[in-house]
Amino acid sequence: MSSNAVSGVGTRFRRWNKTTSRWHDIAEVNSITGPGKTRATINVTSLDSTGGYEEFIAGFRNAGTVKLGMNFTRANYDLLNGDFESDVLQNYEIVLSDPDQTALEFEGLITELPLAISPTDKITCDVTIQISGKVYSDLDSGGSSGLVP
Repeated sequence: MSSNAVSGVGTRFRRWNKTTSRWHDIAEVNSITGPGKTRATINVTSLDSTGGYEEFIAGFRNAGTVKLGMNFTRANYDLLNGDFESDVLQNYEIVLSDPDQTALEFEGLITELPLAISPTDKITCDVTIQISGKVYSDLDSGGSSGLVP
């Protein structure tokens, strides 16, 4: 039996460029964590609930955050700092390295943009993006999932 596991090598992180109407690769990304989806639950337990267990119904979903670990480059920092300073949602996309080139598209706001500077290591720029709304999946990264016009 052989595994169907996929390596992260070759995964890309991209940002939609409204001026050129094209996806722009963000270079020097070392790691991507997320989207970290969660779902709230609403406790609907009442005095006449049976069985001695609390009862719940589904609440809102939260698509969570995406965290990028990146090597510092001036071009990336300037671009992402512009997104941080803006109050406008930006479109981002993660394109996985699987054979189907699975793409996850979302809108978000950059909420953290810290630099880490050490005399014994490279300068890094870790980015946290709060996702707004749903994460859309597209099995063909050559097109759009529908989030971007």
